[in-house]
Amino acid sequence: MPRGSRPCEGLLLIDKDKGVTSHDIVGAVRRLGATRQVGHGGTLDPMATGLLIVATGRVTKLIQYIVGADKTYEARICLGIGSSTDDAEGQLFASDPAMASDAEIDAALAALTGQILQVPSTVSAIKVDGRRAHDLVREGAQVELEARPIHVARFARTSPVTRREARVGDKLAVVAEFDAVVRASSGTYVRALARDVGRGLGTDAHLTALRRTHVGDWDVADAHSVSRLKEILERDEPLPVASMAQVCRDVFPVIEVDESEAKALRQGLFIAMRRNIDQWPAATFLGDMPVALVSPRAGKLKPDLQLTL
Repeated sequence: MPRGSRPCEGLLLIDKDKGVTSHDIVGAVRRLGATRQVGHGGTLDPMATGLLIVATGRVTKLIQYIVGADKTYEARICLGIGSSTDDAEGQLFASDPAMASDAEIDAALAALTGQILQVPSTVSAIKVDGRRAHDLVREGAQVELEARPIHVARFARTSPVTRREARVGDKLAVVAEFDAVVRASSGTYVRALARDVGRGLGTDAHLTALRRTHVGDWDVADAHSVSRLKEILERDEPLPVASMAQVCRDVFPVIEVDESEAKALRQGLFIAMRRNIDQWPAATFLGDMPVALVSPRAGKLKPDLQLTL
């Protein structure tokens, strides 16, 4: 893999391939971007493809705000076959026949929208007594995870239902498969949604494919594969990163400040409240230069995060 000749700083939109871990992508960007300072905005399981947001250099400071953005997925769900991991990577088993009608399937999806409580998949990176749940499961431990509040803005079928028989081991399963779109809050496990659809229809189910298409307003259509980034470097062209200023304007409300206010913020001092806004933190700018993220405190603006050296 080629190595970048100069450190890269900014935000990269990566279209992750199937079978690659999010950690693999971070390692590739470290080499391509010639920097050790790399972070990503939300893990994708190895079987999943699609949008992974990667930050380098000082822009990694903003990952904590990007991680919390809503995410949109295209999913393929199979009713009638369960999985030890709730997805195609686990041990599959035949369940009760998937006999639900199209209307019943649509109603089961609708029942899992809005503000709901979700029990995450046990094979997950959630920590239990300081250890990852998936490590405990692999050791044969019984793991019980607590339900967590999530918000599912949309969960709807996007394809006809395909019904067929499938052999799982020595058993014949009656299955129903379909595509769905999911738009949900950060922390939602789409494979757990697939599992719960099955349970709501009197059978088991699992996720057979998953593609993340959006993180907030970022679109996978604007992303690049790692192989494409290699080609760009081989032509001695700069990597297609969004700058700190561009990311700040995309993510946060903007407040313009003058020289004296910028100096005060850089010194960690409060400045006068310029205007009320609905969303905090806000990014302060001196001309084209981002200065600091700020939030209200006692009628003034308090610097939360310095954006420039």
